[in-house]
Amino acid sequence: MTAPYAVHWVTAFLDRPADQFDSMATFWTAATGTTLSPRRGEHAEFATFLPPEGDATLKLQGVGDASHGGHVDFEVTDLEAARDRAHELGAVSVADLDTLQVLRSPAGLPFCLVPVRCEGVRPAIADTSGGRIIADQVALDIGPQDFQDETAFWAGLTGWQTAEAVRREFTVLAPARRRSARFLLQRLGEQPAGPRIHLDLACSDRSAAVAYHCTLGARVVAEHDFWTVMSDPSGALYCLTSRDPTTGRLADR
Repeated sequence: MTAPYAVHWVTAFLDRPADQFDSMATFWTAATGTTLSPRRGEHAEFATFLPPEGDATLKLQGVGDASHGGHVDFEVTDLEAARDRAHELGAVSVADLDTLQVLRSPAGLPFCLVPVRCEGVRPAIADTSGGRIIADQVALDIGPQDFQDETAFWAGLTGWQTAEAVRREFTVLAPARRRSARFLLQRLGEQPAGPRIHLDLACSDRSAAVAYHCTLGARVVAEHDFWTVMSDPSGALYCLTSRDPTTGRLADR
């Protein structure tokens, strides 16, 4: 069934402890080659990482509970229809703030639905001291018991097609036109206490990016064939990948 709405844009939020907001803003602007917007919100808890050109796909929120690591906002062409569709697929509403609908997926991942707010221009790739880089992928870390249902939920909500990734535990979920962030669903080996979200960054030179991020205060958690798991100064995980920043494909493929 074709949904009576379209996902126009996806914004990834880094949910980080409110008392570390300034240090997280400093780290992530340098790591992504962006500049920070003025803070906003009732408690100045929000800011946007502005790319050199194009629309932003990454924002920062200071929170009291950062257990999920982040969340996503979907800009949709029909807010009510998108909310109803989410409910049909098993989502639960958390807050109805008129033009901001806060929900949780069947497994408990938070997300928001909002009206279309940006033009939808893909952000420019940033030049940093660690090479060219772009934050273009939201990874959903899901336990084996929830993986099939969560994959069906996010595919049904977005209307995007699923595709195989480089390893069997990954499923890619991407829009037909590559503009805002795509999703990578990762099936964990064991059932966690709860699902999490982390950010993946495509790098022109992964080794250089790892070294640069370490000078900013990050640390290496694990090395894999195509990606490096990192921890930002707050302890939150993210990945630097060998995907080409322009195409999103592995650089050696």
